[in-house]
Amino acid sequence: MNVAANIVPDIVIDLQQVCTRFGTHEVHRNLNLQVRRGEVFAIIGGSGSGKSTLLREIILLHQPNSGRIKVLGVDLNGLSRAAALKLRLRWGVMFQKGGLFGSLTVLENIGLPLREHTKLGDREIDDIAAKKLAMTGLKPEVGAQYPAQLSGGMMKRAALARALALDPELLFLDEPTAGLDPQSAAGVDELVINLRDQFGLTIVMISHDLDLLWQVADRVAVLGEGTVQGVAAMVELAQLDNPSIRPFFEGARGRAAQAGVPPISLPKETSSKPK
Repeated sequence: MNVAANIVPDIVIDLQQVCTRFGTHEVHRNLNLQVRRGEVFAIIGGSGSGKSTLLREIILLHQPNSGRIKVLGVDLNGLSRAAALKLRLRWGVMFQKGGLFGSLTVLENIGLPLREHTKLGDREIDDIAAKKLAMTGLKPEVGAQYPAQLSGGMMKRAALARALALDPELLFLDEPTAGLDPQSAAGVDELVINLRDQFGLTIVMISHDLDLLWQVADRVAVLGEGTVQGVAAMVELAQLDNPSIRPFFEGARGRAAQAGVPPISLPKETSSKPK
């Protein structure tokens, strides 16, 4: 008997028969989805397909009308406030627009989760925040700057450093390359791979960036018509004749990403690698 063939992947996110409605509008209809430990998992779909709503449901910001969601083995239905907080501390979220506090420096923003949820002293918190800053490829002097002083790429990395502050098991990225120039976006691609490979993170992201999907995602789920139209690696999805999936592989952008355009070298401001 082939023992390896019978090993079941460790499932860290499990959605079963999830239904979501806003009034008479049905967003999700009996949606099923599983994310495996240690993979980079992407969720894509057209406008209004329910990607952002699904992410909000997974991170306890919205409750579906019916169905079951389990994250890290915990059923989200009926969680007490204390249990929900305990679970939230096991994941990190990088929001699309960063979500950094403009009145705090970058280092203070990164250290904020540590000040709220640990009993560490200021010096320890600053040391940890500086290490998280370095992990995302930003220079030490960036820590003294304010969010308004950062470029788009630096803002994304600073937000990612804050998401990593509590050493999460799960990392959620909402459009991590949205609004970035090609060089900055290529830097984020490399960073995501480094975080998964060096720290064993499970990474779930929403993205429309075809280059990111081809170069980084282990598996991709395509949402459409209220449910999951397909889940597979991009190379496998490219072979499917499904009207909800084909648009991601057609047209100039789809063909260029599929062709495997060589990665662009990283800009100076983000060139250092995580340590």
